[in-house]
Amino acid sequence: MTDNQEAADAGDTTPSGTSTLPLRPRCERLSGPKSSVCSRSYFVVVMVFFHVYIINVIALLFYVHYSSGQEDASRSSDAPSGGHQRPESRRPPSKPEFARDVSLTRIEGIRVGHVQKVSLVPGKVHEMRTLSLKPLLFEIPGFLSDDECRVVMQLAQLKGLMESQLMVQDGQEELAKELNLSPEEIFNLLDINQDGQLQLHEILTHSRVRDGIWLTPENLREIYAGLKADKDDNGLLSLEEFRLLSNDAFQRFLLQRGVKRSQLVRNSRHTWLYQGKGAHQVLQDIKERVTSLTRLPPALVDLSEPLQVVRYDEGGHYHAHHDSGPVYPETACTHTRLAANTSTPFETSCRYITVLFYLNSVDGGGETAFPVADNRTYDEVSLIQNDVDLLDTRRNCDKSNLRVKPSKGTAVFWYNYLSDGRGWVGEQDEYALHGGCVVTHGTKWVANKWINIDPDYQRQARYQQLVSQLSEDEDDEGLTLNTEIQNPSIHQDL
Repeated sequence: MTDNQEAADAGDTTPSGTSTLPLRPRCERLSGPKSSVCSRSYFVVVMVFFHVYIINVIALLFYVHYSSGQEDASRSSDAPSGGHQRPESRRPPSKPEFARDVSLTRIEGIRVGHVQKVSLVPGKVHEMRTLSLKPLLFEIPGFLSDDECRVVMQLAQLKGLMESQLMVQDGQEELAKELNLSPEEIFNLLDINQDGQLQLHEILTHSRVRDGIWLTPENLREIYAGLKADKDDNGLLSLEEFRLLSNDAFQRFLLQRGVKRSQLVRNSRHTWLYQGKGAHQVLQDIKERVTSLTRLPPALVDLSEPLQVVRYDEGGHYHAHHDSGPVYPETACTHTRLAANTSTPFETSCRYITVLFYLNSVDGGGETAFPVADNRTYDEVSLIQNDVDLLDTRRNCDKSNLRVKPSKGTAVFWYNYLSDGRGWVGEQDEYALHGGCVVTHGTKWVANKWINIDPDYQRQARYQQLVSQLSEDEDDEGLTLNTEIQNPSIHQDL
């Protein structure tokens, strides 16, 4: 069939099937090369329609993908990250789940030495200086007036101060039995570098956490000799030598020898001052000022610990420590344990922020030391090297990276935890290690305001709901909130 016949046949019928007169070809093949205007135009039209079709298909695929992604995100927004979503056919969770509707404001340090203006009281502007970035640490001179410092010290004396630490802490044997740890397991926990030998610094690092007695390398060598623990006299304990020691062997030996106050981790006296409704106006003002400083929701500050007031006499000290510990699944925060619905032998204070007030200027010593502030790395083992113990604030305060001299009315505050990147509490900031240098002359008065926040948002939310319900119930009966519920465990004396 020729091209002209094809064109005629194509024009014989319409879509309705009726016959028409044959149409003249729209274009005639030109003599010369094989390419033609007709075929070229047809190719262009076909390619245009083909590209439009492909673009529409791609757009449709993007739309379907985006729509399904949105539905998946909405279905899994309440599901824990990193786990499988619970099928809807299973039983619902027994504990109420709370949406993350609170974000913790975190002040930026910018750089060491940076000064920013803060308005904490009407008609006055304070300067807040960044002292370190690891931990995030600030200093605010003139945070308290002279009269406020005097009132806080007088109220503490009126309340009565108690010893900050008992001579020897009990209960270590019971804790070891409850955990059911064998000597081999304890040995492996102490053996940080896993070389099969317990070195002096490995014993020192862990023993202080357990028994609250500050041991120097010289003390430890004396104990080894007295207990005849180091059979080969090489300054190391093997597993065989360690098996011969009971869990409280060190404590018993020290009790027999006698323990001096200077040998304790902490040598001071303290008390707690309630800051809620009905408290002295100065105490309420300080709490409100802390809320403004930290920019946190007032409820979090209200439900935190009372104000702790501490007095260090001459020779008083507090060896380097963390105000809070890391929170693991088997660890409960002390302040939210009522809402945890779990029993665990491990508790920590979960102090998100520490605000420290200097109530007087100290004649000699008494600085607040941060041994590893702004270090490039943090290594617990390296804190004790060649008999130089950076944690020892009686002998090695001068070797700390940062020391803050007490000045009446000045406040320093720092974050004990990092951010989780989503507006809540993250991991413990190990660089927040700090201690009180020994007071060489005079007396040192300080106050601590800790803001307690549970890294587990659900536990914190349940706790706040529980306290709110209890408060409403007791207000209906004309009663005040039980202080044991508001501040559990160590604050029952208030």
